[in-house]
Amino acid sequence: MYIIAGLGNPDKQYEGTRHNVGFEVIDAIADQYNISVDTRKHRALIGKGVIGGQKVILAKPMTYMNLSGESIISLVDYYKVDIEQELIIIYDDVSLGVGQLRIRAKGSAGGHNGIKSIIAHLGSQVFPRIKVGVGEKPPRYDLADYVLGHFTKAEHELMEEGYRNAVHAVEMMTAGEIQAAMNEYNRKKKEE
Repeated sequence: MYIIAGLGNPDKQYEGTRHNVGFEVIDAIADQYNISVDTRKHRALIGKGVIGGQKVILAKPMTYMNLSGESIISLVDYYKVDIEQELIIIYDDVSLGVGQLRIRAKGSAGGHNGIKSIIAHLGSQVFPRIKVGVGEKPPRYDLADYVLGHFTKAEHELMEEGYRNAVHAVEMMTAGEIQAAMNEYNRKKKEE
């Protein structure tokens, strides 16, 4: 069984913001696999389903980004998943171009407060993750204001492609093909 958790903030005011791309990917997976993510458990909205023959729990922590680890540890402990193999965390990354993916089997928080919280609660930074690029913060912008801002129309189109790619990456990862997913999505996009 896999726990696939997308990070974000629960209130209406955060919908569609850069910081909520984890929720957007979970919604895209839920749509693709007809999974209802509407059960409140473990301080998250969760839904159970199957992807490529694998049982999955889709989760959107409702703790606010900075406390994401509280929900994740509750899910991991309850479902007894191996965090190094069966947990996939999806979140925004300001160091990647809009809609670009970067898949890792482990790593530091890289300044991301949601990931800091998860690492602190799990006591490990060895868990698979999909970073979804939201574009670099423009100079003289406050980082919090930037990640809580919305995408432009052009960026929105790039993000839609990024969400589709993230769904495909999840399919590969739940099939045990994390290396293949890295090979496919970690390369830089060529400038058009």
